[in-house]
Amino acid sequence: MTALFVDDEKHCRDVLSLLLKRYCPNVTIVAQCASGQEGHTAIDSLRPDLVFLDIEMPGMSGFEMLEACRYNGFRVIFTTAFNEYAIKAIRHNALDYILKPIDKDELIRAVAKAEQALASHAPSQIDQFLGYLQSQRAGDRIALPTMEGLQIIHSAEIYYCESDGGYTRFALRSGQIILISKTLKEVEEVLESKGFCRVHHSYLINLRYVQRYIRGDGGEVVMENNKALPVSRNKKQEFLSLLEKI
Repeated sequence: MTALFVDDEKHCRDVLSLLLKRYCPNVTIVAQCASGQEGHTAIDSLRPDLVFLDIEMPGMSGFEMLEACRYNGFRVIFTTAFNEYAIKAIRHNALDYILKPIDKDELIRAVAKAEQALASHAPSQIDQFLGYLQSQRAGDRIALPTMEGLQIIHSAEIYYCESDGGYTRFALRSGQIILISKTLKEVEEVLESKGFCRVHHSYLINLRYVQRYIRGDGGEVVMENNKALPVSRNKKQEFLSLLEKI
């Protein structure tokens, strides 16, 4: 059974490679990819039987990579730190995943399950999975009133929102900044049910992109784009409680 894996963290690729060689000798590793862009190119070229796929990667997520692939006749095992939205989507479509740090017994079980599916020629569930993701995203779109009109975006595109008087500045994953004529309080009412948390009177953040928390009186939160934002003392406990549920 041929396999490749896609993960932006080299140490995760190295650990997975070691575990597969030691405990799953029936798996032949044909490529290791450090990004979603590398991954979909390798998949379309090499057509592996099995893909180990990280979800949250800069530039192109694991889900976006699957959407970009022309070839989808492979089994996929997601390798991820816990992400409530991602795990819900994966479980809904009965796909397999292993939480990081990877446990060897979980790896052996997932590989055996993939091998059985390949041997039985069971159809791939990737198209079904992508259809489910698209249906979920349709209800996750918000309209931002800008000077030029309305800009429609997915909440998953937002790193954080920053208050600017009676306006709110949206910082997007693409690097784009959008200023709208709504207060941060109004924006919070729309986004708080979509995984966002008000950590400061000036900042509303997307919890899925929190990279780390730095202790302090209120402390600081560092986002995936390396932007450090203050956490106010009166918001600290609520924020930390939400983090524990991720």
